[in-house]
Amino acid sequence: MSADAIQGVVTTPPPPSMGHKDRYFDRIDENDPEYLRARNMSPDLRQDLNMMDQKKRVTQILQSPAFKDELEGLIQEQLKKGNNPTGLLALRQIADLIMTSSMAGFSTSPLSLGMVTPINDLHGMESSAFVKGEKLTRCKLASLYRLVDLFGWAHLASSYITVRVSKEQDHVLIIPRGLSFAEATASNLVKVNIIGDVVDQGCTNLSIDHAGFSPHSAIYSMRPDSRCIVHLHTPAAAAVSSMKCGILPISQEALILGDIAYFNYQGCLDESEEKVELQKALGPSCKVLVLRNHGVVALGETIEEAFHYIYTAQLACEIQVNALSCSGGVENLIVLDLEKYKAVTQGVAVGGISMGTQQKWKVGELEFESLMRMLDNLVSVTWKTTTKKSGFAGKKCLAFKK
Repeated sequence: MSADAIQGVVTTPPPPSMGHKDRYFDRIDENDPEYLRARNMSPDLRQDLNMMDQKKRVTQILQSPAFKDELEGLIQEQLKKGNNPTGLLALRQIADLIMTSSMAGFSTSPLSLGMVTPINDLHGMESSAFVKGEKLTRCKLASLYRLVDLFGWAHLASSYITVRVSKEQDHVLIIPRGLSFAEATASNLVKVNIIGDVVDQGCTNLSIDHAGFSPHSAIYSMRPDSRCIVHLHTPAAAAVSSMKCGILPISQEALILGDIAYFNYQGCLDESEEKVELQKALGPSCKVLVLRNHGVVALGETIEEAFHYIYTAQLACEIQVNALSCSGGVENLIVLDLEKYKAVTQGVAVGGISMGTQQKWKVGELEFESLMRMLDNLVSVTWKTTTKKSGFAGKKCLAFKK
């Protein structure tokens, strides 16, 4: 090619949208603000931006339906083979994180939602040593801890919920000291015997609060009908427990509680004599115990029943505190005839609810299942089953598997 021809060649400039790295070197505009910003960027900042781009791409992959379907296919394949439990557990945990990322309409990266821990985190061999029904009980108890936190009733390490799990009724589940109620899961609950000795540590190395467990131990020892105990001292419950009048029959909620026991609790039950006194005060049938100046305890033959009574007791205490603050004193309140109305209101509450001719809900079950469906919308959990009693045939009840 001649020199004249070479001089006649016109080089086409790069399109405006082309990045700096794609432009001809001799065509870089050193006064371009974008070029100056990139040139003056610190290496650390440039690395951070590159990492953000990589994370964005990973998030897009994880959230793609095709990837989720492929992962679920791998899990099902491993389940059929019945081997490699470690690899299967890893796949299951990844799937849980991906489920978490899509809960409640969130589009955030699943890595940023790691604090939303599945309630049912039991997989494979972890649950093989449990007694019959323990897995379900663990999931229900962890769910109840989450609900108490959700309602704003938690008091750090000073409130406890326990459940008996063994046939012999001498093993009890409790959350270890150091975990918030929002962190409760099926696997981190500690199993202890009736005097507080650890039987199963769970997945943490944290210990239980023996002083907090002592009233539970005393109640379980003399009330074989009680399987679940909830102890709260919310501001309203503690306020009413400090009133000489106790829980007044000024609301339907107070009447539903039935007979209420009272005990001058001093903070712990170190002496055997104090435990005996508590047992005498509680009696053989009361479902609600007011610990003077300390709070309220509710008992139940099931977790659902215990929740029913603690929820109702909390409402009764809130109503009473509000009524006294507005009325100026007990003398200005309309106090209901306890003996006249108690049998009717309590009878309706404990009578159960019939669902056709075949099914009947026990105390608190109907409401508790609705709360489990609420938790399904807030947290990601592993096992999926349909509710069997409520008629929500197409609704997933994810919090536990029967």
